[in-house]
Amino acid sequence: MAKKRANDEGAIFKRPNGKWQAQITLEGKRISKTFSSKKECRLWNRDMTMQKERGLSFIATKTSFQDYLIQWLEDIKQSLRPTTWSQYQGVVNNHIVPILGKIKLASLSSRNIQNLYTISLNEGKGERTVVVMHAVIHRSLKMAKRQGLISINPASSVQKPKYESRIILVLDESQIHQLLSYAKTRELDVLIRLAVTTGMRLGEVLGLKWKDVDWPTPCIQVRRQLQRVKGMGLIFSKPKTDSGIRTILIGDRMLSLLGGHLDNQDLLRRKLGPRWRDNDLIFPSGVGTPKEPRNLIREFKALLVQANLPNFRFHDLRHTAASLMLMSNMPLIRITRQLGHAKPSTTLDIYGHLIPGLESDSVEKIDYIVEPVAAELQQIIKKDSEKLKYPRLKG
Repeated sequence: MAKKRANDEGAIFKRPNGKWQAQITLEGKRISKTFSSKKECRLWNRDMTMQKERGLSFIATKTSFQDYLIQWLEDIKQSLRPTTWSQYQGVVNNHIVPILGKIKLASLSSRNIQNLYTISLNEGKGERTVVVMHAVIHRSLKMAKRQGLISINPASSVQKPKYESRIILVLDESQIHQLLSYAKTRELDVLIRLAVTTGMRLGEVLGLKWKDVDWPTPCIQVRRQLQRVKGMGLIFSKPKTDSGIRTILIGDRMLSLLGGHLDNQDLLRRKLGPRWRDNDLIFPSGVGTPKEPRNLIREFKALLVQANLPNFRFHDLRHTAASLMLMSNMPLIRITRQLGHAKPSTTLDIYGHLIPGLESDSVEKIDYIVEPVAAELQQIIKKDSEKLKYPRLKG
């Protein structure tokens, strides 16, 4: 016979097979769970009673974490960038559900989550992957708590692994010279010079259209990025953050290079005739369609080999651009806007270690370090100091 516990802690009784079963009543419905010992029943009853008092819902006791995550992914899909949502979906399907999926939402504990992280690290998964797993679990359970499904977020009390960000690599002056020298006779020339001058991300560069260029100013409007998303192919999406939608000043030399690039593109367009598929892109594929980022990376890596340079990432051109801006004494607020950071503190968090040496009088101006990138940045700084007022482009 079931024994009623004190303080409304539910009932505990022994089953014919020797197992012990705990029961509580929630929202007028009975919930039970079987354990090997009476002690485990007491602990479960106590925990469930505490959660009940804090607002635990009946549905959370019947919904598996897997089913909840599937619905959660659907609910947040429209609020995330496609690449972020795709990453979350992959983490859920490949790393979280196989281990935690069958556990009921109400029964999911900090210990369960901590075990997941330990198992994942022991299996050789990277710390970065586990950090993303934690972000997904914590965010999903935060919504479950807000919706009244659970009373506490068990992910709040776990120890997530520390993740050391990849060391920032910056090309030095000789490496910049060498890279630009080898790129000069190739189609990548203008693209690389634009990246190392402005600090734009790869997707932002590949997403640029000719209508984004304001020739009189001159400046470029960053309004989209090109990305490959699993299940969707190549798509145009908004920049990484709201501050990523920005206007970037460029110098006269860069403008001239873009003009020459446009002339060459016009020649190719006429040569290909109907085979050319015009998308107004500044850096399209050989037939005018959006350029596959992976192909660009392969071309960039091949260029590094030909130039006898270390295996830099394309993203390191962005870091190099930030370094050049700091060395040229560009105001921090301008660097922040140029890079598309939300606030100067973000820029300092990433590149602050590059600043101290700039206080020395021996630091040469950037035009003595690299040409013609230096001249481009100096023109931008001059225009900024004159408080140039430029309009945001339409369309």
